[in-house]
Amino acid sequence: MSTEEGWVELAEPDLDTEEQAGPQPVVAVVGRPNVGKSTLVNRIIGRRQAVVEDVPGVTRDRVPYDAQWSGRAFTVVDTGGWEPDAKDRAAAIAAQAEAAVATADVVLFVVDAVVGSTDVDEAAVKMLRRSAKPVILVANKADNSAVEMEATSLWSLGLGEPHPVSALHGRGSGDLLDAILDALPDAPPVWENRPRGPRRVALVGRPNVGKSSLLNRFSGEERAVVDSVAGTTVDPVDSLVEIGGETWQLVDTAGLRKRVGKASGTEYYASLRTASAIEAAEVAVVLLDASEPISEQDQRILSMVTDSGRALVLAFNKWDLVDADRRYYLEKEVERELRRIPWAIRVNVSAKTGRAVDRLAPALRKALASWETRVPTAQLNQWLTALVQATPHPVRGGRAPRILFATQAGTCPPRFVLFTTGPLDAGYQRFVERKLREEFGFEGSPVEISVRPRKKLGPGGRGKAHG
Repeated sequence: MSTEEGWVELAEPDLDTEEQAGPQPVVAVVGRPNVGKSTLVNRIIGRRQAVVEDVPGVTRDRVPYDAQWSGRAFTVVDTGGWEPDAKDRAAAIAAQAEAAVATADVVLFVVDAVVGSTDVDEAAVKMLRRSAKPVILVANKADNSAVEMEATSLWSLGLGEPHPVSALHGRGSGDLLDAILDALPDAPPVWENRPRGPRRVALVGRPNVGKSSLLNRFSGEERAVVDSVAGTTVDPVDSLVEIGGETWQLVDTAGLRKRVGKASGTEYYASLRTASAIEAAEVAVVLLDASEPISEQDQRILSMVTDSGRALVLAFNKWDLVDADRRYYLEKEVERELRRIPWAIRVNVSAKTGRAVDRLAPALRKALASWETRVPTAQLNQWLTALVQATPHPVRGGRAPRILFATQAGTCPPRFVLFTTGPLDAGYQRFVERKLREEFGFEGSPVEISVRPRKKLGPGGRGKAHG
């Protein structure tokens, strides 16, 4: 509906659809050297990100990329060339490719359609059969129909129908992506519609902060190996434990030293699995060593958790080692280093002595309750109207954008959309979030606020995006 200012009044959209939760499935791209794996990866992800050069051996490590097709998100892992009798560095590259196959949900086996199958390809087929993973045979470099016809000879590899594609030109890539989606495991259910089981909690933190010790404290037995050497835990360890009279599913994860992209060997896959564990969890307990200064690693882990949108509890472990001086400096560090997440719930514990570990259960419940909170639209807009009248947006360029109305787009975490007459200053948006928390709580949960300026009528009555 048009207004006197020439704006188009927006109807309130239906934004109650919940996003799917859980770890993204993994697609590994493997094959002998120089068959175009990295070019195919770039084609799948829709951008030139993987390094491509017309010589073998450019790709050496497993490199993950986010991809999406037909609304389904997944991770593509580019690998180096696989050879059966490789030595030295080539052997290490081949081992990386085999590790990628072992952790993938689907494998794309890339063959050069022009050359046809080779002895190396046939050896790779044996390796893939041992993995027992779903395999899609990709006949790359099929740049024309004549090569497509020749690709039918690849049926002899025994991997089913070859999918002829030209990774360089895009020929056949859409059909290949459809085949990938068909082979992927079923998408996880949405949070609100699934049967409620034990709440899933990820224990995360840098190496040697006491994650496994805390898990053992809750379970009352040695379920996770504990050692003073950092990096003992590699694979996520799932355990059903009772905390505060309620059963929880705790996942003890590997200590994160580096960004996933910079890790190598088992540390790379430990990082990848830890990231997946966070995505699959509902709430994360980030353990910090109270006896040591808050580090850059701690900050990076906190960013990973907040970016994932999960509820958050900060557990300052090893409190038995903290004296009065350290407590004073720790409070200063928290005020300085963690000011971007003042909403996080903090608990001081000692996994070794058991001090205050019983306080974690109430903290987890409170964080999850905030994470799932839904504010009625009428109540939200009544509060927002009073807020805007008391503190309107500053005037910019002779005009001050107004907030017309708001709606909560979803939960887990709470997501709000503000419909406005123009873009809001970042500072004013933070002000709205702070006041929103003061009014409705949300302690222990991130809150996402997005702004949608309404559209102005352009020449000829057509809508034109404002701002």
